[in-house]
Amino acid sequence: MAVGKNKGLKIGGKKGAKKKIIDPFTRKDWYDIKAPSVFKVRQVGKTLVNRTAGTKIASDGLKGRVFEVSLADLQNENDAERSFRKFKLICEDVQGKNCLTNFHGMGLTTDKLRSMVKKWQTLIEGNCDVKTTDGYMLRVFCIGFTRKQDMSTKKTCYAQAQQVRNIRKKMVDIIQREVSSTDLKDVVNKLIPDSIARDIEKACQGIYPLHDVHIRKVKVMKRPRFDLTKLMDMHGEGSGKATVSTDPATGEVVERPEGYEPPVMETV
Repeated sequence: MAVGKNKGLKIGGKKGAKKKIIDPFTRKDWYDIKAPSVFKVRQVGKTLVNRTAGTKIASDGLKGRVFEVSLADLQNENDAERSFRKFKLICEDVQGKNCLTNFHGMGLTTDKLRSMVKKWQTLIEGNCDVKTTDGYMLRVFCIGFTRKQDMSTKKTCYAQAQQVRNIRKKMVDIIQREVSSTDLKDVVNKLIPDSIARDIEKACQGIYPLHDVHIRKVKVMKRPRFDLTKLMDMHGEGSGKATVSTDPATGEVVERPEGYEPPVMETV
């Protein structure tokens, strides 16, 4: 056998010499996951990534990671009303040891969805694609169930096909109205208390009374090109608009001693 073909077989060495095993965790670093400022809890958790080595940069391995967090954890509340709603956060930028995340989607837990589906009622679903004012294309899914009317003695509460169509149209109209007129930050603010679902429930009372109305899922279909100032604004660390002031009245006075000369630099 030619020397150098079998890596395990060295000249004068034993056949099949074992490669030295090193713990992969010695190559990794921990990073903090930071949620946007719309949530009460900013420190969501930690994530691992291989340290920068050669051309493989650690931050590139972190960007694009998606973290799924319960709303109860994000709002620091233990009530059941919050715990079944999950938010997806995507890492968009890395600053120091912090991963700055942005909204990437929302969903309900499987057990909540399964517990709502029952017999003797009609399930109504609607979905539509809406574009926010800051260029995010969202696909929003809504779910609702018919409920018995007051004083009803019937076992069932089925809606007619035309009523289902009317309710679905109302769902789509309200979602489009609420989402298309605001930016992503305001959409997330509406999703936290699920105010859109409450509006749908009220609007549909005239067609057929509903209960268990929820925004079932939100997907981010398209996102605009990455903008750091927008991300910093989501994290409450930017003004949202990067403006440069040339007015001497608004500038900050830098104190320097009299006869100050800037130091001469060795290289430029």
